[in-house]
Amino acid sequence: MATDIKDAVRTVDAAAVMGLLPGRPRLLALGEPTHGEDALLGLRNELFRQFVEQEGYRTIAIESDCLMGLVVDDYVTSGTGSLDEAVERGFSHAWGSLAANRELVRWMRAHNEGRPASERVRFAGFDGPLEISGAASPRQALTALHGYLSTGVDAELLPCTAESLDRLLGADDRWTDPAAMTDPARSVGQSAEAGRLRLLADELVALLDAQTPHLITATGRDDWDRARLYGRTATGLLRYHYAMADTSPARMTRLCALRDMMMAHNLLAVAARGPALVHAHNSHLQREKSTVRMWQGPLEWWSAGALVSAQLGAEYAFVATALGTIRHQGVDTPAPDTVEGLLYALPEDRCVIDAPRLAAALGGTPLGRRVSPWFGYAPLDPAHLENGDGLVFVKDLPRS
Repeated sequence: MATDIKDAVRTVDAAAVMGLLPGRPRLLALGEPTHGEDALLGLRNELFRQFVEQEGYRTIAIESDCLMGLVVDDYVTSGTGSLDEAVERGFSHAWGSLAANRELVRWMRAHNEGRPASERVRFAGFDGPLEISGAASPRQALTALHGYLSTGVDAELLPCTAESLDRLLGADDRWTDPAAMTDPARSVGQSAEAGRLRLLADELVALLDAQTPHLITATGRDDWDRARLYGRTATGLLRYHYAMADTSPARMTRLCALRDMMMAHNLLAVAARGPALVHAHNSHLQREKSTVRMWQGPLEWWSAGALVSAQLGAEYAFVATALGTIRHQGVDTPAPDTVEGLLYALPEDRCVIDAPRLAAALGGTPLGRRVSPWFGYAPLDPAHLENGDGLVFVKDLPRS
C-alpha cells in the first residue's frame, strides 16, 4: 500500500494540480482546513501566480466579504486608492492584517501595471457581508443598486425613491445588533419595514434584468455586473435577516445554508467571467454536505462547492488541503491510522496527491477520522477522499 500511495504523490505546483484534472476547470477550488495561517496563504499565492502565468487564470476569489472585495479589485485593476487602503478596507474577518494577503494584493497590482484590461487579474470576495456575530445592514447593497438604476433608466420605472429606501432601512445598528444572532426576538428581519424592503429589492433586481441590453450599452458590462452583485447581496442579506428572526428549530440550519447559497451565487457569477482560482475553507468547497455541532445540536446543509459543482459539473474542481501538525495550536503528530498520519510518513514536506487514486490504493482500509484538540482546525474526513479531485498535504505548519 505504501508504494501505491507514493505513486499518487506529486510536487506542489500548478502543473501537478492540472495533471490531476481532465481539462482546465472554470472554477478551481483550493481548500484549507484552518484560517489565518500565512504559510497556507503563501502557498495559495504561489499557485495563483503559476495558474495566471501558465494556465491563463485571471481571477482569484476568496472567502471574504463580496462588497469589501470591490475595494481590492478597484486597486489591483486601476490603482484606485493605495495598497494600505486596499488591505485595510478590502478584506473581512480581519484578514487584511495577514502578510500573505497583503503580498497577494501587491503582486496583483504590479502584474496589472501597464497591461490591457483583457490581461489584468481580478480579485473577488465571494462570501456575503456576514460575520459569526451577525449580518450587515442591506443599506450599502440596496442604495448602490438603486443609485445605479437611477442613472440608467427613467425615474418612473423605479419602484421607490432613495428617500423611501432610507426611511425603511432606518438606523444600521438595528440590523447589526450582535444579540440577534442568538436571540430571534432582537432581529428586525421580519418587521413590516424589512418585508417591504424585500419586495422593493426584488423589484429593483427585476428592473435591472429587464433593462439589461440598455444598461450594458449605456454603462458597460463591468458596471452592470457590479450592479448584479449589489442585487444578489441585497436580496441575500434580506433573506438572511428574515431567517435570523425565525424561532423554529431549523433556524441555524437555514442561516448556514443561506450563507453558502450566497457564496454559490457569487461563485457562479465569477465563473461566468472566466477561469478563476477559489480559496476558502474546505467545508465551503467540498462536494459533500457541510456539518457542524452548535448549541442546539448537529446541523448539516449543502456547501457552496456542492451547489456549484451540481451546476458546473466538470467545470468545477476541488482540491482540499490537509495538514500534519500545527504545533503552535497544540495539533501534534497525527495518528498513523488517519489519512493525515499516512501522509505524514512520506518524506515530502508538502505534496499534491491524486485523491481518487489514494482512495483506491487504500482499498477500503478503515481509517479513523482525526480529532483536533483545537477548534480552529478541521481534519480531513477520509470518506470525502474519493469525491475530491486532489489533495494538497503540508507536513508541518510553522507559526505565522
